[in-house]
Amino acid sequence: METLLQCSKMIGAGAATSGLIGAGAGIGIIFGSLVLGMARQPNVEKEMFRYAILGFALTEAMGLLALMMAFLILFS
Repeated sequence: METLLQCSKMIGAGAATSGLIGAGAGIGIIFGSLVLGMARQPNVEKEMFRYAILGFALTEAMGLLALMMAFLILFS
């Protein structure tokens, strides 16, 4: 019975970390769009950079939330 519980925790933690895939893709999209936007309109560079950092922080927070859920599943 203990082995089944451990296996289930491992599977659940692995499924919970799939949220990190979305965070990685989101960060790539954010900074890729920043580079394209800065190439098109260099005069609004500071404003675009602020929005990109905000988007990065929110996306990274969701990734860290997924990682925290994985750790909670494993160690509870």
